[in-house]
Amino acid sequence: MNVTRLDEARPYEAPGHFDMRMFRLQGREAGPSDTLWMGLSWLLPGSHTALDASPIEKHYVVVEGELTIIAEADGRQEEVTLGRLDSCRIAPGEGRKLENRTNRPAAVLLAMPLKPAAPG
Repeated sequence: MNVTRLDEARPYEAPGHFDMRMFRLQGREAGPSDTLWMGLSWLLPGSHTALDASPIEKHYVVVEGELTIIAEADGRQEEVTLGRLDSCRIAPGEGRKLENRTNRPAAVLLAMPLKPAAPG
C-alpha cells in the first residue's frame, strides 16, 4: 500500500497551466504505480490551461467548485461546465482547455496513464 497525505503531497509544475497549484497524489514521484498517476489541481478564479492535445487520455473529476472544459477534436469545439463530483474523459489526441470562470477556487482530480496504450 502507498499512502499520500495531502499535507505531504509534492507540488509539480506543468507547462501551459496558469494560476494553478498542482499536487501529485499517486504515481511518479508520489510513489509506485504500474499503470497510472493521479494529481489534484487547485484552480484560482480566472485560472486556465492552454488548449492542448496529448497522446494520453485524461480523466477529470471536479472535487470542489465549478470547472469549464473546452474540448477540440476534428476542428470542432465542445464546451461543458462541470460541478462537484461531475467527471469527464478527454480522449487521446483530443485538445482540452480547463477554465475557472467563477470567483471561487475549484479543485479537480486528474488520473491518466503513465504512457499511451499500445495499439491493439
